[in-house]
Amino acid sequence: MRASLIQIAIDGGESVADRRLRAADLVRGQAGSDLVVLPELWPTGAFAYELFAAEAEPLDGPTHAVMAAAARDAGVWLHAGSVVERAADGRMYNTSLVYAPDGELAATYRKIHRFGFDKGEAVMMGAGTDLVTLPAGGLTLGLSTCYDLRFPELYRGLVDAGATALVVSAGWPERRREHWTVLARARAIENQAYVLALAEAGTHAGVEMSGHSLVVDPWGEVLAEAGAGEEVLVVELDPEKVAATREQFPALKDRVLGR
Repeated sequence: MRASLIQIAIDGGESVADRRLRAADLVRGQAGSDLVVLPELWPTGAFAYELFAAEAEPLDGPTHAVMAAAARDAGVWLHAGSVVERAADGRMYNTSLVYAPDGELAATYRKIHRFGFDKGEAVMMGAGTDLVTLPAGGLTLGLSTCYDLRFPELYRGLVDAGATALVVSAGWPERRREHWTVLARARAIENQAYVLALAEAGTHAGVEMSGHSLVVDPWGEVLAEAGAGEEVLVVELDPEKVAATREQFPALKDRVLGR
């Protein structure tokens, strides 16, 4: 299974509409991959709080239209990162969109752990409640977003629901990049699953983004890591490796708490 992680750079000088079109072209450029992933809140930038209300959109809004077409044209499973969703009741959510290769919306995930410590996203957006998994390209994806990475119980729940690859779509700041790498490897090791951790690049709202997206295998080995700038990280994944790892070192069977 071939996965492409598009580490898109966010620049405040680029309009949201232009960025949508550019991201769609980047997705189409990955035709031949099985899975393509975009980062968190790439239309606005993860820290551009002042844009959230103005750019909030329903699930069938402009980002959906552009990403559904891109997934269909490329013939890929597309985790289109997340958008600022405006729900029917007017509330905003940080919501991930996943498309099947025919362009149909296959799954959505509302971010459960909101970042901000009583400001920013934490007060502007509602919290999701549901764990989301779906089969895609030979693996079962468990969906998560950025700050979720710090909460291991979420990933235990995803693994219990059958996840073999944990997708972390993020807008992670450079000042905490060491945490990003350590936590991504930890989630892979403790859950014996692939981790596809995709961050934004660039600088927006005065925040330098980490870049350095990485793919970690079920043993915790880093298979590929991006640099600091815009980059497409392409990696081959072996779906059989998850079962083989869990059989060779059956730590998950020895769980006592949380079962």
